[in-house]
Amino acid sequence: MNSILSTLFAFALLELSSGKLYACAACFGKSDSNMAQGMNVGIFALLLVITSVLAGVASFFVYLGRREAEVNEAAQFNDTFPETQRNS
Repeated sequence: MNSILSTLFAFALLELSSGKLYACAACFGKSDSNMAQGMNVGIFALLLVITSVLAGVASFFVYLGRREAEVNEAAQFNDTFPETQRNS
């Protein structure tokens, strides 16, 4: 318990004794700097990657749904017309 209190006291002392902290250009609000533009390009690149992965997953489920519909249609056709089935 004593070590936890001394650690918290040390962190509080460090926080209170620190000088002014300066944010980077992207966080501070200078949106026309090179760092902010680079971060924007990175964000859009990640959005593109995430969107393409989600589109791939969605198209896979659309494929599965269409495949299931084809299999069900073929099964209904075979139930309706059993003479069209192969004799094994």
